Amino acid sequence: MARKNAFYAQSGGVTAVINASAAGVIEAARENKDVIGKVYAGRNGIIGALTEELIDTSKESKSAIDALKHTPGGAFGSCRYKLKDLKTSQREYERLIEVFKAHNIGYFFYNGGGDSADTCLKVSQLSEKMGYPIQAIHVPKTVDNDLPFTDVSPGFGSVAKYTAVSCREAALDVASMCATSTKVFVMEVMGRHAGWIAAAAGLAKEDNDDAPHLILFPEIAFDKAAFMKKVQATVEKVGYCVIVVSEGARYEDGTFLADAGNTDAFGHKQLGGVAPVIAQMVKDEFGYKYHWAVSDYLQRAARHIASATDVEQAYAVGRAAVEFAVAGKNAVMPTIERKKTKKYSWTIGEAPLKKVANVEKKMPRKFITKDGFGITPSAREYLAPLIGGESYPPYKDGLPQFAKLKLAPVAKKLNDAFEV
Repeated sequence: MARKNAFYAQSGGVTAVINASAAGVIEAARENKDVIGKVYAGRNGIIGALTEELIDTSKESKSAIDALKHTPGGAFGSCRYKLKDLKTSQREYERLIEVFKAHNIGYFFYNGGGDSADTCLKVSQLSEKMGYPIQAIHVPKTVDNDLPFTDVSPGFGSVAKYTAVSCREAALDVASMCATSTKVFVMEVMGRHAGWIAAAAGLAKEDNDDAPHLILFPEIAFDKAAFMKKVQATVEKVGYCVIVVSEGARYEDGTFLADAGNTDAFGHKQLGGVAPVIAQMVKDEFGYKYHWAVSDYLQRAARHIASATDVEQAYAVGRAAVEFAVAGKNAVMPTIERKKTKKYSWTIGEAPLKKVANVEKKMPRKFITKDGFGITPSAREYLAPLIGGESYPPYKDGLPQFAKLKLAPVAKKLNDAFEV
């Protein structure tokens, strides 16, 4: 069988461990050099394929690729770019196939969330129709943990660990000052429609009076009266109150508490920051002094405190994607399957992209306490193993050291430019 090259791209918001998946893809491909030629990466994700801005990963040393395992961010560049609807316009998909054909690419590894799973599926389908079949394998990634058919989404375990640790540490700060200063601390975390990250903060709580005292989930409609009652009771009992709120917290009618009035490239509402909204509500009601913080990029870039379990799983799905492709599989996604053992263990499974694409996995109601402000023992049982273990990057002069890639460009073969 004639060798084909592979194309790998990173999509959407990056994670502390997405580059571990990249390392898994590249290393596994190098081990299968009798089947796979070079691995080309897209500069800035799928845009790199459309504009024929490819990176030759064969120019990177073994040690540089290995260093990706402890490097946060997106080493080859990512993007938030949604391809046009295939039903109304095929041009972008046709362009992808043209670029793949020009560079003898037969394997497409797309590392991202639900939208990229959909893109992966459509590339597979259209390439078949165009007479140049592409084996498209989706490599799962999202801090939001909202991909279906996988026990956990690589990227989540590390942001969950960061959230739980940050909540516990900040709570000690507030507790030490609450008698004369701050009474309320609000910590905002990512999670537009699913409250997995906010739920992870609950792991910081060991005793009833420990923080977080309230968690606000997108899955539970915000009840201002119940919220205020709980805040007041907590401050009166404990002396302070720590609140963790998901960016997607919303009212009963579906309106986001922090709706900024704009939408992004995917049609998602732009959220303007819910922490200050919540903090001001409490201030207006009780006059409590407050502080708030938005984890923002810090939570998904915190490789220094990554979950060892998450790193291992991210690398594993990258390798599995290549193994699937070499085995002749197409339009599938490697998944993490939790084994039914007393001690946490997992294995790699697979799911068809036609069932994965554009489906969001939300927090089950059984994971949220009856009052809607905390996590249940079953949620803790699910979450706790995912933050397990430490995987520190190497340090030099007190700072973590990360991969430095050459990012060597591949010569273009198509004459026409493509605007995105």
